[in-house]
Amino acid sequence: MDPSIPVTVMEVPRILGGPWHLEIYDTLGSTSDLCLRRAGEGAAEGLAILALKQTQGRGSRGRGWVDPGGNLSMSVLLRPGMDATPIGLWPFIAGLAFHDALAPWLEEGHRLTLKWPNDLLLDGRKVAGILIEGGDGDAGRWLSIGMGANLRVAPVIEGRDLACMAQGGPVPDVGKVARAVLTMLDVWIARHASDGFAPVRAAWLDRGHPVGTPIRVMARGGMVQGTFDGIGEDGLLHLRTPDGVRRVSTGEVLLGA
Repeated sequence: MDPSIPVTVMEVPRILGGPWHLEIYDTLGSTSDLCLRRAGEGAAEGLAILALKQTQGRGSRGRGWVDPGGNLSMSVLLRPGMDATPIGLWPFIAGLAFHDALAPWLEEGHRLTLKWPNDLLLDGRKVAGILIEGGDGDAGRWLSIGMGANLRVAPVIEGRDLACMAQGGPVPDVGKVARAVLTMLDVWIARHASDGFAPVRAAWLDRGHPVGTPIRVMARGGMVQGTFDGIGEDGLLHLRTPDGVRRVSTGEVLLGA
């Protein structure tokens, strides 16, 4: 079978505009790569690409995202207007959607936590991540949101402590999880469109690592240590250090002293 041909195509209702157009593939190299290609070809907003197995997944900072099968590998295409949400705020909207879609399947005693700017932790270990890419083409501005979650198995990667959702309770089939993620993404897009970033920021802080959490930030200038002091209205991380509060725009956050 040609891997570029979807096995199943279905529509998922949305709050704003037309439905999500969900294409499900048996195997893809990267859902994000296909989403970017389709964006360049002029695909409409609302395209969602789900791979039941992904062989060349991409994570943040150029890392690979390993998917042995049975996990969630999905990318969605949006076409916001030129005056729409800054790309730096999308990790918070997408992160809330991811959290709220997955949390209902956890049993009591387990907790999902958001980690700035685009990770999701299960009981302190990474279980999901988000990759956001944007650009312009003949059809206008586009935004690709890649979402990967370890549902049934956590890949073994040296030096990394990963979790899977199955460690927190029974997990439904990946198609049901994908539809839940799309539904919650629509909820938070609509909430931001109607009320701005303030409720998104408040909800993220409620689900994120608490203020006062010791963190280290690996950035271009080296490592900076301090405690989490919240996020600004622009989405920047506020890091309290002995020299005062430092605003961080990018970097890898490591929890713990």
